[in-house]
Amino acid sequence: MRVRLATTALGITAALLAVPACSTDATGSKHQTSSSRTGEPTEATQGPAKLSSASLESRLLDESDLGSGYLSKPERPAQHDDVTVLGCPALSELGGDAANGGTLAFPHKAKADFTYGGSSSEISEELYSDSAKKLSDGIARALDAMTGCSAYQVVAGGTPVDVASQKLPAPHDLGDEQWSQLLTFSASGQSTVVKQTAIRDGNLLVIVSGSPALVDRHLDRALAKATAAS
Repeated sequence: MRVRLATTALGITAALLAVPACSTDATGSKHQTSSSRTGEPTEATQGPAKLSSASLESRLLDESDLGSGYLSKPERPAQHDDVTVLGCPALSELGGDAANGGTLAFPHKAKADFTYGGSSSEISEELYSDSAKKLSDGIARALDAMTGCSAYQVVAGGTPVDVASQKLPAPHDLGDEQWSQLLTFSASGQSTVVKQTAIRDGNLLVIVSGSPALVDRHLDRALAKATAAS
């Protein structure tokens, strides 16, 4: 159950990103970052060319980057469970009935998953590339919807999961735009806490998710490696 809960956050986000992006986020707020202070990113100022999935793959963290105690997890088979969101209409309207699991709906992507110390602690890194505007609109809309309701329930493949969400301060010294959230999943008497932080740097989106301590430990390293060759 712990692994199932830990991946639900990414599954819901993936469902939301399949919806066409809007020019403003779900709460109507502006992210006061280097890009928003000078205007939202536009297609005309999208910056360098999009990176291929193969290029993104080479920019992911690996076991040697993370240090001792980390083991790469094999890629999970695609999940096709129906997801229903209860108690959060905005989130439900944005795609709660889409498939659970998988990656976000950007054309160029790469992902790596790791366990730590032989325990239930996990960390996942995802890289995406698209125009700056599409990345900005898409991820903002998804994460704002997820944190718009402080508590709701997700039924995934017939299993009810209670979710508590909290928007966290994002590290504003990283990249062009930043988002962060804390999600607590509870089911069958077990709870799992997942931190998810997303950084957009130009045409590159870096998302690090998993045990809060591991996300905090490796976020800077993940962004540095992903953007080193940009």
